[in-house]
Amino acid sequence: MSEPDVEVGYSLSFPLPFRVFALTSLGILAWATNLHGLDKFGVDAVTALDLRIGDHYSPRRADIAALYKNIYRIFVIYSAWCFVSWAIFRSLSKGDPSLVDVFGYIPAVFALVTLLVLLLPFDVSFKVERDKFLHAIRRCISSPPDLPVYFADIVFADVFTSFAKVLGDVFICLRMLLPGNSLLQPPADHSWTRWIMPTIMSVPYLVRFRQCIIEWLSVDNTSQRPLANAVKYATAFPVMYLSAAQLLVVSDLINEKGREAAKAAWHGEHPLFRLWLLFAAINSLYSFWWDVTNDWGLELLKPSSRSSKRPAPPRRLLLPHLHSGSSLESHLPAEETEQYVSHPLGLRSTLLYPLPVYPLLVFLNLVLRLTWSVKLSSHLHSKSEGSITIFLIEVAEIFRRWMWVFVRVEWEVVKKARDARISARTNLDDPDESEFEMIPTTVIDRDVHL
Repeated sequence: MSEPDVEVGYSLSFPLPFRVFALTSLGILAWATNLHGLDKFGVDAVTALDLRIGDHYSPRRADIAALYKNIYRIFVIYSAWCFVSWAIFRSLSKGDPSLVDVFGYIPAVFALVTLLVLLLPFDVSFKVERDKFLHAIRRCISSPPDLPVYFADIVFADVFTSFAKVLGDVFICLRMLLPGNSLLQPPADHSWTRWIMPTIMSVPYLVRFRQCIIEWLSVDNTSQRPLANAVKYATAFPVMYLSAAQLLVVSDLINEKGREAAKAAWHGEHPLFRLWLLFAAINSLYSFWWDVTNDWGLELLKPSSRSSKRPAPPRRLLLPHLHSGSSLESHLPAEETEQYVSHPLGLRSTLLYPLPVYPLLVFLNLVLRLTWSVKLSSHLHSKSEGSITIFLIEVAEIFRRWMWVFVRVEWEVVKKARDARISARTNLDDPDESEFEMIPTTVIDRDVHL
């Protein structure tokens, strides 16, 4: 079977709506395994993410286990529902192109039922988890600018940037289901409609951009880091909109070289295409640098430290003492209570995972970041919405974000423990303080939960 036949058969048996359902299911599984893995490694995700367990914040492992077990159950039920829907569609359409659109209502009914269950106000079908999810979306999109941006919201919005292409696919699916269109071919974009897709895909980046600006304008902020982070998200907008503008490149090529030349996805000789390629490279490389240096706290891509102290080997953070009511001071070497030293391998002094994990994650993150421009570029995937390659790229991005969450939450825990140590030393050195009691960094009186 030739390659085009393979792509056609793939699109017949696994149309775009079902690929969206599958990617959503994979995202649910990824979040469940993130919480499960963080718990197994002893990383205090509840404290770092300010996760609400029931009606209170609790670091108890039994409560954390109940949280991710419920998410596993949601994954199993949702995946089974997806499979049943796909199996019914497949058995009725039988891979016949003439029947695919006849039974196109099946994924539409499935999506409608899923949405109704998500919005159901009754105390059934994991109402607590559904409410947390909807509340997190509402808080990220419409929280007042005078309120602080919580770390849980940052992680939540960052995860959604990895589903930007999936959001665009939802829009394409809606258009496919309209009368006169087909599940086998994405509708053509003309005039102003070419800008709808990048606008929908840009929403998660706009949310994170807004969060960064709120952090930057915060009254207690003295750092330019949030502004630099906002610039990172801003570099994604030219990639998406310049990609949509490639239809103008196609029009020029049709006039100059004919339709055969315009069918190619790469037009390196055109200035607009080169501009898109430039912004794609800037976004990918800047995002990779930010992941490693700021989101993960690694020293690999930072300028060489000017400290005269000899770097210490990495050590594990003593997480059990975070909630023990005693200071971490007595459990750390004296030199580590004085300053945060760098690691000679370009990592950092405190590591919660086995050492080989970090170089591997850095390498995989770089490779997968280089596919970023493809994921954000509608002019590449609009030519082949049935392509297996495009679907695998979306899966790879979810996998990259899954890896990112582990180290991002770990780094937040390390920073909170480090800040607690600094606070402990300050209190111990204060002559007015007769004793020191470790205060957990979780704020227990605010309504922040995922």
